[in-house]
Amino acid sequence: MMNVAVSAEILPPGIRSRFVANVNGLRMHILEAGYETDDRPVVLLLHGFPELAWSWRKVMPALAAAGFHVVAPDQRGYGRTTGWDGAYDGDLASFRPLNLVQDLLDLVFAMGRRHVRAVVGHDFGAPIAAHCALIRPDVFTSLVMMSAPFAGPPPIGAGPSRQA
Repeated sequence: MMNVAVSAEILPPGIRSRFVANVNGLRMHILEAGYETDDRPVVLLLHGFPELAWSWRKVMPALAAAGFHVVAPDQRGYGRTTGWDGAYDGDLASFRPLNLVQDLLDLVFAMGRRHVRAVVGHDFGAPIAAHCALIRPDVFTSLVMMSAPFAGPPPIGAGPSRQA
């Protein structure tokens, strides 16, 4: 039942599950708390491997109580989020960091927001969060990285060698 939201019966009070359509070609599943008004700053929580948005369920109520609109998506390739190529020999290009950042930008914009107070990444989510803050510091204004080091952006000119 990957196409249905998480039942409210198993979610902690104050957290809801829903889908956001047209997110860089995805139908993205999110958990959110503190969504009752539009004036709360957004905190975006990015899970690690092999986790889901569900991993954040115990910290979300506390962040919402502190005045934040807390959003935890199932990232591309995980959980109830659909629209990516899941074939065994499918194209992995959609999983490149720049495209994962685009997923999160599209999610923020699809929710009618233009800024994220903090992007928090755990494990696999940490380097994605770091790329968000590096690429779009105007949107992702602060960063928290948990349980994973970040070596920084690739050097300028890095990439496949170009031979004549």
